[in-house]
Amino acid sequence: MKTLSSIIKVLFLVFSFIVQAKEYHVSKKGNDFNDGSIEAPFKTISKAAKIAQPGDIITVHEGVYREWVDPAYGGMNDRNRVIYRAAENEEVWIKGSEVIDTWKKHKGTVWKAVLDNALFGDFNPYQEILYGDWITKTYGRDHHLGEVYVNGKALYEIDSLAKVFIENPLERAVDVEGSKYKWYCESNQKTTTIYANFNGMNPNKELVEINVRPTVFWPKKTGINYITVRGFKMCHAATQWAPPTAEQIGLIGPNWSKGWIIEDNLISDSKCSGIVLGKERASGHNLWSRDRKKHGTQREREVVFKALQLGWSKENIGSHIVRNNTIRDCEQGGIIGHLGNVFSEISNNHIYNINVKKQFTGWEIGGIKLHAAIDVLIANNCIHDNHRGIWLDWQAQGARVTGNLLFNNEDQDLFLEVNHGPMIVDNNILLSERGILNASQGSAFVNNLIAGNVQMRAASNRFTHYHFPHSTQVLGMMTIIQGDDRFYNNIFAANNEALANEQFYGLNAYNDFPPATYEWKSPGGMNAYTKQKFPVFIDANLYLNKALPSVIETNFVENRTLDPEISLSQEDDGYYLNIKVDGSFGKVKTQMVNTALLGAAFQTETPFENPDGSPVTIDNDYFGDIRKSNTPMVGPLENLKVGENKIKVWGINM
Repeated sequence: MKTLSSIIKVLFLVFSFIVQAKEYHVSKKGNDFNDGSIEAPFKTISKAAKIAQPGDIITVHEGVYREWVDPAYGGMNDRNRVIYRAAENEEVWIKGSEVIDTWKKHKGTVWKAVLDNALFGDFNPYQEILYGDWITKTYGRDHHLGEVYVNGKALYEIDSLAKVFIENPLERAVDVEGSKYKWYCESNQKTTTIYANFNGMNPNKELVEINVRPTVFWPKKTGINYITVRGFKMCHAATQWAPPTAEQIGLIGPNWSKGWIIEDNLISDSKCSGIVLGKERASGHNLWSRDRKKHGTQREREVVFKALQLGWSKENIGSHIVRNNTIRDCEQGGIIGHLGNVFSEISNNHIYNINVKKQFTGWEIGGIKLHAAIDVLIANNCIHDNHRGIWLDWQAQGARVTGNLLFNNEDQDLFLEVNHGPMIVDNNILLSERGILNASQGSAFVNNLIAGNVQMRAASNRFTHYHFPHSTQVLGMMTIIQGDDRFYNNIFAANNEALANEQFYGLNAYNDFPPATYEWKSPGGMNAYTKQKFPVFIDANLYLNKALPSVIETNFVENRTLDPEISLSQEDDGYYLNIKVDGSFGKVKTQMVNTALLGAAFQTETPFENPDGSPVTIDNDYFGDIRKSNTPMVGPLENLKVGENKIKVWGINM
């Protein structure tokens, strides 16, 4: 009877949530004293965010909402969420900025606005300085978290009023013309004065906005779980630098919670980071920069163990979905995370123009930059025109990078740093001149098209964590010996003349690694570890033009006569890959790659497998289509034909 009574109570609670679930409406024509119905909507999203309960839906109607949305409550589980959504076919903006139309002519094309600090409340971005661990260059000056935008385009901050008048482009900036137009600020206890060069325009007749909020959609409390944010346009956040050893705040993010879905949004113009899935403050906050007692890498090791004490686990943290978003014009990262991103999916996002103003730099910059990407899936994203494409740093155990298109990234398309594996990189199209930088071990590269180089980097002094399979619990720590990598069924096509002077293109970076037949034995003494390398498994790859095989590979096809003429063309409906194919593509003796072939990563002793522990078979191609036989076409595209191919690889309705 007691069991039956308990069941009845649970059913009653579930039924109560279903019955009581509400839809609140928000409209620019509304009033926060209304009841939130379609007939009497609220005026602000924040009003709905204060009262929405599990199961409730908040529908926001067309307009610009200038506020920081701070959800007070989350959902109970994946089926009982709190959903924030833009009304269908309506354009809804949430902005961290305010309009300024009180500009006075200063001199020439330079105007000034004197603002009462009451505008900013307890956070003034023009008094806040960019700061944090792992910033490497600020080019001799302070940078404020504020920005000035004219008609949606950011001007460039400079460090003196005199330089605002000088309409010369700034060094390093990608947008040469745009960097001619600058702003400068001065602030005291009562007022903030901004000077800006508006390129001959009258700012009081244009849309001029300035950052006033540190974020746009972010719960102040941790543990606000199971929230969906869908269909918004969000911009203009004065976000702080977000290293792995500090509190990480983005324009939008879950703040150390579980089960968020961020989908179908436009996210742009964050001072530092767009979407942040990362860590909270309690496990450490810029201790390296603040006290200089221990190096940042040691502080980062401590952060992981402190996070475990604070409940970092699959039950409490992570398992987010970030999909179908456009993320652009952020200066640190499109998607950033440390610890809080575990067990998440990042898919079908378009990420570009990350770190193109180049007014500061550091070791945390990329289209996607994750630490501890445990069992994270990064799939089907288009990532281009960034400082770096994808950067997986520390503990990317069980991560899979599959079906992504990367091009025109400055440093690398893919950087794997101090991970122990297993990690799978398959069916990607990597077209930048610098393709892969590998400072890890235990990775499998399968059926990729790599047009740039492949480089190795030693990391013998970097002791990093490895984990029990599919868990945040730490199994041990070890330095990076290098090797233990697998390369199967890839196309290496160094067809860019700029690569002629590169040391490594193809897999000759692995010339001095032991082959798969080598029996690796643990050396005696730690000094020997720095000289030892794990065996590498390389088989069934195609090398075109200047790309060279490793001397340890025995089954490969090398084609020096074909110029594949690989290029990417942009059309109205997306990007198309152009590639010329000959009979050598079909001569590569490939095999289907699966757990049985890949084995287990040495250090973690964990098989290359699915997140649920089941065996993995890489039997799909770039588009997710099942390959036709056990001898798949080399590279990511199963249906290449001899001759010229033009294939849509990213676009609308992909």
